[in-house]
Amino acid sequence: MSVVVATVSLVVAFVYGGTTALALTAILGVLEVTLSFDNAVINATILERMSAVWQKIFLTVGVLVAVVGMRLLFPLVIVWLSAGLTPVKAFDLALNPPAGGAAYFADGSPSYETILTRAHPLIASFGGMFLLMLFLGFLFEEKEITWLTWIERPLARIGKLDQLPVVVAGVLLLVTAEFITPEHERYNVMVSGVLGIITYLLVNGLGELFSPQDHAEHAAEGHAGPTELAKAVGKAGFFLFMYLEVLDASFSFDGVIGAFAITADPIIIALGLGFIGAMFVRSLTVYLVRKGTLAEYVYLEHGAHWAIGALAVILLYSIGTEVPEVVTGLVGLVLIGAALVSSIIRKRSRPDRDAEPSKTLV
Repeated sequence: MSVVVATVSLVVAFVYGGTTALALTAILGVLEVTLSFDNAVINATILERMSAVWQKIFLTVGVLVAVVGMRLLFPLVIVWLSAGLTPVKAFDLALNPPAGGAAYFADGSPSYETILTRAHPLIASFGGMFLLMLFLGFLFEEKEITWLTWIERPLARIGKLDQLPVVVAGVLLLVTAEFITPEHERYNVMVSGVLGIITYLLVNGLGELFSPQDHAEHAAEGHAGPTELAKAVGKAGFFLFMYLEVLDASFSFDGVIGAFAITADPIIIALGLGFIGAMFVRSLTVYLVRKGTLAEYVYLEHGAHWAIGALAVILLYSIGTEVPEVVTGLVGLVLIGAALVSSIIRKRSRPDRDAEPSKTLV
């Protein structure tokens, strides 16, 4: 399905803007795919705990949210709120940039790209803190299987201190605001970061509230993120779905902002990042669940969480210093690649110990 969607997207791009639009859409698609491996792995760890109904909702409605919501409407909403423009005016501004790719129009008003770039500190602070909380929840939780044992085991022991992830995240937010953030943005970055922490605690906590009996089992099996809700249905399934959508949004922030280094056209961004990139994430997620890949290659989840931690730090650092997209992509690929190699080595040395039946995605 992702191949069909990608092909159609490229055709639409060509009809919309010729060879230039086609090339830009392809570049954005490759960029999003490069940044999406860790997202897909984490999605799979959560999706396999959901009922068939909620899996279908994530793979259908969730795609629309990812494509239309995050890759098309989200940048428009940011411009709308930041510049006080109407949604129609924001969309018109996006489709009609200044001549020659300038940052400002002749009358001195900022371009769509400039307005969105100005909002990067708030976006990066929210997304960075949400992803950081996810990583710290994994890092400080006791796990039956550890990958980087020399650091994961000691930190798991320290993690017995109540609310340690919140404390660490709060300290890092203060450090970011004080030493990385431009002075005029410090208040906004602090507020946005706190909202990121609150959002994580709220969505994750609601999942635990509706399935408290699974918490001990979840910790014993070494999973991080939201409490394991085996075949979660009803309210539990809904909150896992919401968790996945917020998580996907947090992953999307850097890609959406980074796309403006390539083009400011919202249609091309939606085609490249959304229809090609988001569909790839869904397809890879489905593959991981159907094949039982996470049970077979046990360190993949670890590598994905470390990649999330790296992405969170990069997002926070990018508030004060621009970070090339290639750096973000390569860090994630290296960590997941290393986890995969370690998993293969473990599997060969213990051929019958880690095998589990593959999960069926309905």
